[in-house]
Amino acid sequence: MPKLYVVATPIGNLEDISQRALRILKEVGLVAAEDTRRIKHLLSAYNIKNSVTSYHEHNKRIKLPHILASLLEKDVALVSDAGMPGISDPGHDLIVAAIEHGIPVVPIPGPSVLLTALVISGLPSHQFVFLGFFPRRKGERKHLMESIASETRTIVAFESPHRLKATLEDLVEFLGDRRIAVCRELTKIHEEVFRGTVSAALEHFQEPRGEFTLIIEGGRRVEQGSLAKEMGERLLLLKKGGMPAREAVAEVAKASGMSKKDVYRAWLRLN
Repeated sequence: MPKLYVVATPIGNLEDISQRALRILKEVGLVAAEDTRRIKHLLSAYNIKNSVTSYHEHNKRIKLPHILASLLEKDVALVSDAGMPGISDPGHDLIVAAIEHGIPVVPIPGPSVLLTALVISGLPSHQFVFLGFFPRRKGERKHLMESIASETRTIVAFESPHRLKATLEDLVEFLGDRRIAVCRELTKIHEEVFRGTVSAALEHFQEPRGEFTLIIEGGRRVEQGSLAKEMGERLLLLKKGGMPAREAVAEVAKASGMSKKDVYRAWLRLN
């Protein structure tokens, strides 16, 4: 019976592909690719000649039945732009549809930008939460960040260059000035890993370019009562010293890793 092969491809460096993946890409009857230009570049590099069809977010409703029909007659390899298909890309829908139609789904493991960034971040990797891409709209992004503000596990997310600065600003506001590793263009010529605080990352990436993976420190695992007491005492001291609310809130948020919103609420309670 024909199979759907879920094939991991390089996230940048073309050498990061397995011999098994190359064999499968050569032997299947069809390659379904999120970006046909990228997969053709990879196939050409290894002198593989095969039929390629596009399958992406904007044509998946039309192409999915076509690919399922192909799977009645021949093996199909599913590939994404980079890395393992099915992670924050339309490949997931094809995988689910194949399972529902009783078609065997075979994983061909390999590169993953998610795990690559996590293990080199220097932040705890024994437990983590993956968010995919942050929402485009500020309101939706705010709601998501508020929902994970108390998350103690390491947080992993993708972000585009034109939304990176807005996301970093929101992270400071809603999660506090935590430690972060901002990974850019991993395994490519311009690979960069920035490690520091969120505010420092905001200053560093003035003109973001490339593909970004964010590894964000989880919230402090402390007793809420003791944390509230410590924060209140610090705020009271600053208030008595005449420091304005804006400056006091920013200072305590940075020192504690708490969000400015939570610290400001504590400030209001002092009044």
